[in-house]
Amino acid sequence: MLEFLHLRKLSTIHMKAFPGKILMLAESPFPQDSRVRNEAITLTRMGYKVYVIATRWENQPFNEEIDKVTVYRVSQIDLFKKNPGRVHPLVRSIYYLNSAIGYIFEYFYFSTCCLLLSFYVELRHGFQVLHTHNPPNMLFIVGLVFKLFGKKYVFDHHDLSPELFLSRYNKVGGLIYNILLQEEKICLRLADRVIATNESYKMIEMERGHIKSDKIFVVRNGPDLQNLLILPANEALKSMGKKILVYLGIMGPQDGVDYLLKSLSCLVNQYHRTDFYTIIIGTGDVLEDLKIMSSELGLEKFVRFTGFIPKIDLMRYLSSADICLDPNPSSPLNDHSTWIKVMEYMAYGKPTVSFDLKETRYTAQEAAVYVAPNKIEDYAQAIMQLMDDPDKRSRMGAFGQKRIREQLAWQHVSKNLLLLYQSLFTNHQFPPAHPHQHLKSKIPFWSF
Repeated sequence: MLEFLHLRKLSTIHMKAFPGKILMLAESPFPQDSRVRNEAITLTRMGYKVYVIATRWENQPFNEEIDKVTVYRVSQIDLFKKNPGRVHPLVRSIYYLNSAIGYIFEYFYFSTCCLLLSFYVELRHGFQVLHTHNPPNMLFIVGLVFKLFGKKYVFDHHDLSPELFLSRYNKVGGLIYNILLQEEKICLRLADRVIATNESYKMIEMERGHIKSDKIFVVRNGPDLQNLLILPANEALKSMGKKILVYLGIMGPQDGVDYLLKSLSCLVNQYHRTDFYTIIIGTGDVLEDLKIMSSELGLEKFVRFTGFIPKIDLMRYLSSADICLDPNPSSPLNDHSTWIKVMEYMAYGKPTVSFDLKETRYTAQEAAVYVAPNKIEDYAQAIMQLMDDPDKRSRMGAFGQKRIREQLAWQHVSKNLLLLYQSLFTNHQFPPAHPHQHLKSKIPFWSF
């Protein structure tokens, strides 16, 4: 922490010499998206002025200020259901076509809104750096436009979109995959700086984008310890006298919650274990399908789906867990990705059961039990063995909590974000980012 405060002091000195204004674009809700929130607030605390254009959830205002971050919001449009669910194979191709049309339309809509709102922010406030969070990669269009006006462009590479497509739809190559590859390459080549979430992403960016390593800064998804509360266990859960299992995260076709449910079914039906109860927290495209699967597998007495819940309830469930679950299977996307939920599990001192993926093993190390990828029965056995070994659970939890506190918390991993912006503002001469004062309070604008 002292090291972080020292870096903060140095950064504040630089900000006095290089006051900067940054506009972030993210097709996700703010402040609910933890990565975008952490980056924006960290930069604000270091002396930058940050504006964010994000998607708008129900009851959120079009414009507000949160922790000194000015937020503008775009209403969401969902053109088609993106998950085909359980349909006849002949009908499934129609759903794929609908999904492709839906994503193209929604990404074009959001990118267009961002372009218009970006001009509004430039006229009202001024900014020097455009920082886009993918997906969609289509936001490079906004970056290209503003580079023509002398702005710098930062590409924050959250997801490998080509691999996400392959993993989500179980495809191999094809036209859409090649389009996504070219789109990603444009983002990488156009950007003045690139943010990677781990070393695997950095290597892919260097190979596919043909860019130098010094252009890429690795900023991991570490939890912010200042926003983390370890609470007393939920009495209703603990009174059940069962081991409490917890899954936290988005539920898409690529996230493996179906593997988790099948493993729980194996625990009940093959190993005759009934001494557990599972809390599945989150939402996503396949949530309703997963509920149906859970019922068909006879897991009603062992599984609860919470959907989206307030943060205080989420923290209460994590505090109550005996074992946390990361069922992400091996796939073109997952083999290279880092999961924030694993680090949140570790921050709460909870052991994790995970499939053995490269970046998960790097992150969790001794805080997780690793299972051969996509082996459902092995995953069930690992859960069962950990249920029966409280000493091992305690050792694993303590190791994970220490690793987060000393190495992987946001207070540590955010240093590269600050170094990126210091390099950008130190090495480039920007024109003053003064707002157009005569327009500042009089520009009419509509709420998307």
